[in-house]
Amino acid sequence: MSLSQRPRRNRKSETVRSFHRETWLSPQHLMSPLFIHDASTDEDIVSMPGCKRLSPESVLREIEASLKVGIESFVFFPATPEALKTSEGEESFNANGLVQQTLRSVKQRFPEATLVTDVALDPYSSDGHDGIVAPDGTILNDETVAVLCKQAVSQAEAGADIIAPSDMMDGRIGAIRQSLDEAGFSNVSILSYTAKYASAFYGPFRDALDSAPKSGDKKTYQMDPANAREALRELQLDEEEGADMVMVKPAGAYLDVISLLRENTALPVAAYQVSGEYAMLKAACQNGWLSEEKVVPESLMAIRRAGADIILTYFAKQMATWMKDGTVHCG
Repeated sequence: MSLSQRPRRNRKSETVRSFHRETWLSPQHLMSPLFIHDASTDEDIVSMPGCKRLSPESVLREIEASLKVGIESFVFFPATPEALKTSEGEESFNANGLVQQTLRSVKQRFPEATLVTDVALDPYSSDGHDGIVAPDGTILNDETVAVLCKQAVSQAEAGADIIAPSDMMDGRIGAIRQSLDEAGFSNVSILSYTAKYASAFYGPFRDALDSAPKSGDKKTYQMDPANAREALRELQLDEEEGADMVMVKPAGAYLDVISLLRENTALPVAAYQVSGEYAMLKAACQNGWLSEEKVVPESLMAIRRAGADIILTYFAKQMATWMKDGTVHCG
């Protein structure tokens, strides 16, 4: 064949392929979500093989091991005892609560670590919702935001570097920004869950925290999976209200939304590879249907290629370990 163009010439060796590789992935792009509980031993999460509810001591060990392979940012999700849950989630801003104690402990031991906190009421709510539930089942927006502001300030006081509101209440970014600034925490960043979808992929996460809604669903505040353009409206509002970073959740089924935000903002874009995505990959690999060392890097590279600067993933430490020991090359 007489061909002037043969694209395969640019694929003939690893060196040549690396000349024009468009996307690269390193530990700096990964954030590790950690489940924590106030117990002396760890507890396996059945629907998330390899993940545990970590004891206070185990949290320190996990962070130390992660730092050694290059993971430097961590976000905490607490399993709150039922006895501490209330309809208004007051435990969320308890100065001596589990998250606040964890922040102080980790920051004292590992000051170099970047600590991120989830802001929402579902781990603390007796109703299992991200906001306060009215008697008729309505999720109260403004009343919820008032509690979220207290939660954010409490976390900042305990040492949080980044506050990450995941509740999807209207106006919460501006209100939290104002509250942080007034409390003297103008240097604490806000990573907004800008486009958090009412997804079926969250099931294992709710198992991990026992935080599923007691009634109803989250469709009146989380986004409709059918919508992409709506994410641009949320993006515009978050930018106007003072967000420093924006997020899409879930990641794998919403690569188009990640790309859409990347094209329409100068802010860093994060994406959350959620519990259901993790569980599916783990199950397929444990059954021998997929190779974990091959499919996990591919899944994360796809999220990076779509435009994510930061990826929250339960594979963070494992992925960084593979990259460090040369098992996986991603750049």
